[in-house]
Amino acid sequence: MSHATHLAALQRAIEDAVEPGAIEVDRGGVFPEPAVAALRREGVLGLVSAPDVGGGGAGLDVAVDVVRRLAQHCASTAMITCMHYAATVVIEAHGPEPLRRQIAAGEHLSTLAFSETGSRSHFWAPVGTASVSGLSGGDSGQVRLDATKSWVTAASAADSYVWSSQPLHAEGVSSLWLVPADASGVKVVGAFDGLGLRGNDSSPVLAEGVVIPADHLLAGDGSGFEVMMGVVLPWFCLMNAGFSVGLMEATTAATAQHVSGVRLEHVGDRLADLPTIRAYVARMRIATDQAAALVADAVDAVLTDRDDAQLRVLEAKAATAEAATEVTGTAMRVCGGAAFGKGLGIERRFRDARAATVMAPTTDVLYDFIGKAVCGLPLFETQE
Repeated sequence: MSHATHLAALQRAIEDAVEPGAIEVDRGGVFPEPAVAALRREGVLGLVSAPDVGGGGAGLDVAVDVVRRLAQHCASTAMITCMHYAATVVIEAHGPEPLRRQIAAGEHLSTLAFSETGSRSHFWAPVGTASVSGLSGGDSGQVRLDATKSWVTAASAADSYVWSSQPLHAEGVSSLWLVPADASGVKVVGAFDGLGLRGNDSSPVLAEGVVIPADHLLAGDGSGFEVMMGVVLPWFCLMNAGFSVGLMEATTAATAQHVSGVRLEHVGDRLADLPTIRAYVARMRIATDQAAALVADAVDAVLTDRDDAQLRVLEAKAATAEAATEVTGTAMRVCGGAAFGKGLGIERRFRDARAATVMAPTTDVLYDFIGKAVCGLPLFETQE
């Protein structure tokens, strides 16, 4: 699929369902099923799948752009797509061909199931287990998973989870598994009711004695950490950064439109005629453009395998999350009482923007990583 073709398909989905449904998704905290259905229909869910299984063959740059554009209209839909793409790239590298074909055709929605209460924002170190003990006859062809996942985007709507656990037998920090969402013992335990991203169904998922075939292992036993860091981390962090940039772009545009159209009737001036207001809008535009430039550079660093790629990936998520909270906060201040209502869409984006700072790796964890990288220290405790 060419760049122009995928943009046209994405725009159709946005106009048909994503944008029209955004307000109700937020107001009711409902999963954006019409938007996801439109993304299926237009081939957007299969965009990063390989052409040899019928996918769009798009890379990281396109995925970041898709999430950015979706976030301008519906942050929940953007985050669901982000998580689906992050899971898809793991399945593309290590999953079975029939499933890869389903994803490419838009017939299968997947997501990541990494976060656990026991390891908090250290998503790479699960406490959930994988074992063969307790299985009938000690069947080595099956594996039992037990865990409580704290936040799983699209938990109730996904068809599968890319699931992390402690290794089955091998040394290492983690292993990854393909877990069907309808597997016996998998339970979504509680609905999501959050400040922002209200339709993304980011709910806890419990696995109690979930038995899956041993060949559902994604990559080798004990190789989960390498896949998380080498594949998932750059894709997730940069798509998350694109998400923040999209929110900033939409907020800045809405703010500029509002202050350009509202007048102080007693003096006949628009809000935009006030130098203080223009200065605030200028700061918002500068911060948005700086964030977008950093994301573009980080994507280039990954695609060209630059030496600073890992550092840029970490910087991009941290910086854009912080910038998005600042820009949306400024918009609330500039637009005053109008921003507190639902009409401008600014307070919705103000709430949605705050999610990026607390999604693992959180901004504070990223600051620690970045500081270690700059000081020449190993980023993770698993590194010698």
